[in-house]
Amino acid sequence: MLAMVDNEPTRERCRTGIDALDNILYGGIPLSNTILLTGSCGTGKTSLALEFLIHGALNGERSMFLSVTESSVKLLENVIPYDFFDRDLIDCKNLILVDLPVIYERLGLIKAELTMEEVGLLVHSIIDLVKELGVRRLVIDSITSVGYKLKTQEKIRSFILKISKGLSAVDCTSMLVSEVPPGTQAYSMFMVEEALSDGIILMGNMERRGDLLRTLQVIKMRGTMHSRAKYVLDLTPAGVLLVPLLKGGGGGTK
Repeated sequence: MLAMVDNEPTRERCRTGIDALDNILYGGIPLSNTILLTGSCGTGKTSLALEFLIHGALNGERSMFLSVTESSVKLLENVIPYDFFDRDLIDCKNLILVDLPVIYERLGLIKAELTMEEVGLLVHSIIDLVKELGVRRLVIDSITSVGYKLKTQEKIRSFILKISKGLSAVDCTSMLVSEVPPGTQAYSMFMVEEALSDGIILMGNMERRGDLLRTLQVIKMRGTMHSRAKYVLDLTPAGVLLVPLLKGGGGGTK
């Protein structure tokens, strides 16, 4: 049975492949949504985003990781050795790793700050690549680093609106990784990303009984009901594991 939102059936889902997260979202991310995956350093954002792509690739959905600062080679060296990860996914181009600085260079976008016209050129280049390769899942890591090159809220807003619209038009579900300082109450660095995204998944670090726990909480998700509870997150070779955060204690199940 389909979950109901505003008395209407929910849209077709993009299952993340992370079972607990799909359950939190009543079946997965609504297809073609753009999600802000946000949190401070060390909360597991890149690992979760990459697992989302790997599960898509294993399911026959071409998936792309667009790395803004870290080279794709270094990314693979540092990623958790997932039991289900197969390098053949890269060889057969079901999992595609692209370094955004390479796109900057090819387009001649080498200045420290892009013009509004160049923002449009960058968006069109990314969307054209998605169309050409038939990409169904896309991660940009991180949208914060892209924002540093755009500088102004107006240009950041334009970039997110245009890329969200373009990806939605080709049924591509996307995650924009956002970096925020520890302890901040904001969900993004430039204060516009959260308003423009279809969903927000907040990841954090929390000290509990001398341990530093990773946490995950879905703040909003258009197109579906979802749990707003906070979960403890663990990164393992079997993938991301989530258990409810027990009030007054650590995470776990009885």
